[in-house]
Amino acid sequence: MKRHPEQQYLDLLRETLERGEEQVDKDHGTKTYSVFGRQMRFDLSEGFPLLTTKRVYWKGVLHELYWFLSGQSNIKYLVDHDVHIWDDYPYKIYQEKHGNTLTKEAFIEKIKTDKAFAREYGELPHIYGELWRRWEAQDGRRVDQLSWAIEELRKDPDAHNTLVSSWNPEYLYAMAAPGQAARFPICHNLYQLNIKHGRVCLQLYQRSADVFLGVPFNIASYALLTIIIAKILGREPGEFVHTFGDLHIYETHRESAREQLAREPKMFPTISFTHAFNSLDSFKPEYVELNGYEPHTTIKADLVVSGGYNKKLHSV
Repeated sequence: MKRHPEQQYLDLLRETLERGEEQVDKDHGTKTYSVFGRQMRFDLSEGFPLLTTKRVYWKGVLHELYWFLSGQSNIKYLVDHDVHIWDDYPYKIYQEKHGNTLTKEAFIEKIKTDKAFAREYGELPHIYGELWRRWEAQDGRRVDQLSWAIEELRKDPDAHNTLVSSWNPEYLYAMAAPGQAARFPICHNLYQLNIKHGRVCLQLYQRSADVFLGVPFNIASYALLTIIIAKILGREPGEFVHTFGDLHIYETHRESAREQLAREPKMFPTISFTHAFNSLDSFKPEYVELNGYEPHTTIKADLVVSGGYNKKLHSV
């Protein structure tokens, strides 16, 4: 009997849980258990790898990816679509400037209802959408890396150079000029496109990965990205390859992970599209249909708001 592809993820979850090296994050003091240098491979012809041993937040996957693909860096789009996975970071910046003058709930309500407030306080500069679609060049140009990569493959299916990077040292940690450091840590920092056997493949390098809470989301997001790019190029999707640097589980997620490991994977769902599109700008999230997703129930865990610029570590 063929091994279920989700078992790759469960093996990594178990290894990190049982054999991970104990570490403490210097930013927030939370204990993690960590392994380094791992990989998973998903053949997208065998189904869409939206994990089934717990329910993955599909609405968040879809709208966050569109947020990236459309080059946005303000959370208002997500808030307007009732997706709140990025709320904590702009709110943290607001608190540093204004203290606790607004609760988080009041802050998000103002993002939703006050356009001027959203323009000022909803922005997360140097985040994925900006870096994928409008990387600021030295001469002032905006470089659209992802559109270039797609068109490069359209012109030359044998191309080996189609990489998209989100790792810009100019805005990272102590490498940034004073006051210019990005406030969110770029975690999934590089991906490469390739065509093999006529099918579009994508490999992601993720330098830091929260194996319980974040990785299921990342798998679905980049698998969907692969499928969308394949559709734009008029091809079938091939493999999604997920390569990790530091793979870790938070102390607070360990019991939840054990609950998930006691479950058996179910059949993966599939993706279809209700409209044709042949470019990034003609794609809309409402064109995507998720079919046959019948996972086990949700297992909740708290998001740890960590990483990015740390005054104690990165001031110069």
